[in-house]
Amino acid sequence: MNRLQIIYPSDREKTVAQLYSDLARRGSVAPHGNCPVEQSAAFLKLCASQSCGKCVPCRVGLDQAATIMERILEGRGAPEDIDRLERLTAAIRDSADCAIGASAAESLAQCLKSFHEDFVSHIEKNRCTAIFDSVPCRAGCPAHVDIPGYIALVKNGRYADAVRVIRYDNPFPSVCALVCEHPCELACRRNMVDDAVNIRGIKRAAVDWAGDVPAPDRAPSTGKRIAVVGGGPSGLTAAYYLQLMGHQVTLYEQRDRLGGMMRYGIPRYRLPDDYLDRDVGVILSTGVEVKIGVSVTGELYQQLQKDFDAVYLAIGAHSFRGLGVEGEDAENVLSAVELLRAMGDDHKPDFTGKRVVVVGGGNVAMDCTRTAKRLGAKSVKCVYRRRQADMTALAEEVEAAIAENCEIVPMMAPVRVEKNADGAVSALIVKPQLPGVYAQGRPKPVPSDKPEERIECDVLIAAIGQVVDSAGFAQYGIPTRRENISSDKGCMVFQGVFAGGDCASGPSTVIRAVEAGKTAAANIDAYLGFHTELPQDVEIPPAQSAVSGPCGRVTLGERPAAERACDFELAEEGMTRQAAMQECSRCLRCDHYGFGSFRGGRNTKW
Repeated sequence: MNRLQIIYPSDREKTVAQLYSDLARRGSVAPHGNCPVEQSAAFLKLCASQSCGKCVPCRVGLDQAATIMERILEGRGAPEDIDRLERLTAAIRDSADCAIGASAAESLAQCLKSFHEDFVSHIEKNRCTAIFDSVPCRAGCPAHVDIPGYIALVKNGRYADAVRVIRYDNPFPSVCALVCEHPCELACRRNMVDDAVNIRGIKRAAVDWAGDVPAPDRAPSTGKRIAVVGGGPSGLTAAYYLQLMGHQVTLYEQRDRLGGMMRYGIPRYRLPDDYLDRDVGVILSTGVEVKIGVSVTGELYQQLQKDFDAVYLAIGAHSFRGLGVEGEDAENVLSAVELLRAMGDDHKPDFTGKRVVVVGGGNVAMDCTRTAKRLGAKSVKCVYRRRQADMTALAEEVEAAIAENCEIVPMMAPVRVEKNADGAVSALIVKPQLPGVYAQGRPKPVPSDKPEERIECDVLIAAIGQVVDSAGFAQYGIPTRRENISSDKGCMVFQGVFAGGDCASGPSTVIRAVEAGKTAAANIDAYLGFHTELPQDVEIPPAQSAVSGPCGRVTLGERPAAERACDFELAEEGMTRQAAMQECSRCLRCDHYGFGSFRGGRNTKW
């Protein structure tokens, strides 16, 4: 008889593994408005089913908590049940033998805290407070673009109409077709079947094949004048919609060209000028008055308040955050803002033969890393204090940088900058880190017992964040919080003055800036006494059944790494028509089928 046997996975084990895989896909898609109490109860049941059963707190406590949750969902809950759950959760967390039960209890505790109003509503009124959005991808898009609508139009070959539908909610279809971080795809219900629809890729297909699509006609003039300070995505968005509403906008921009961080923060290999200029040109065609090279100081801001009916501040976040270490005043130590701004002004530095080190782990750090390679650097290393998996940069950007022969150096924290005899940077001294306890969803790095390391470099680029230069406005009564301009959810600072985009939220994405500009435009219009409804007269094709079974997602490739790393031509390649049609066919048309059929369907007004 054999002492040992090779054990192959049984059909049962394979099926369980597939169930967990399906669960992971479904769990990644949380439609906006789903009952959080029901979701919490389902999660708790799953945790209870995974208990090893050894210790009482985990085996019995989680089951008791699940029973109380079910009672609440069935309308038989009592006010004291919330207190029971809180005490039970604390007991499990503090007495479970291992982290499995403790972490489940901690998750439940967070649910009780975050969804307290929902628990109370279920107990008192036997219903949820959540408001369900019938089209999850549209709800996931900050600008609330009619995504199923323009996908259907692309599928039918109506590319210009698709651009019109996008532009109804987002005046930067060309820009977002290339650089949007596509949060809509996280909400795509196709994730439950296989993978999200490549929404951004379909958007690019629309803008690439549509040709010139003019702006819609303006509403009759209202006689109102609005000053917009800042020619970035938020300011231009607000200007566009205010012009369509019939108001006259004067836009002030301190630099020589419009675009803000789209022009001065995103490299040309990701966003060529012609894509950006196309969108800016359509916005300006509505009649926006532009004053270039004008820096709005506090005094000028006061004058704008007197001369205009409303003022929208969209000054962005263009100041850089230093490393905060000894020696960072050395020569050839640059900020990401300085490098990318120079690139936007076509003042390309020469890194030929130089060793470049970039510090940071976000998309800006990846932009600097890949830009340095294209500027002729001998080597490029991106130093990050956390794990590579914890980088906030898009995974595809990190993969592209590695393919271009850039090196990611994780778990290294900058300690000081070493200078040579001429006062120029010669090396970055770093301290190895260990991933510690979780904080805000990521393990917090802690110093390890390994010795410091020396990373030689000729150029050091700090890409660890940007800040808002709001001091000039603060001294004239504009409230600020941690350097950001304080405004409410409607972008209002106080009567007649609004603020939005990076200057209010801190550095964020293009689509978030668009959201702020759109919100500001609607609320400025209302503040002035109007409630203008912009017409949307594009007829959407009727829904057709999607590809029902699993079907592979069409991904966008890039030009060969060895080729693209040597120039600033657009790196990403678009879809073929065959690929676009297949990808459009994967859309489940949630605006019509499923939720849309009984939850309100398409909402064409904003």
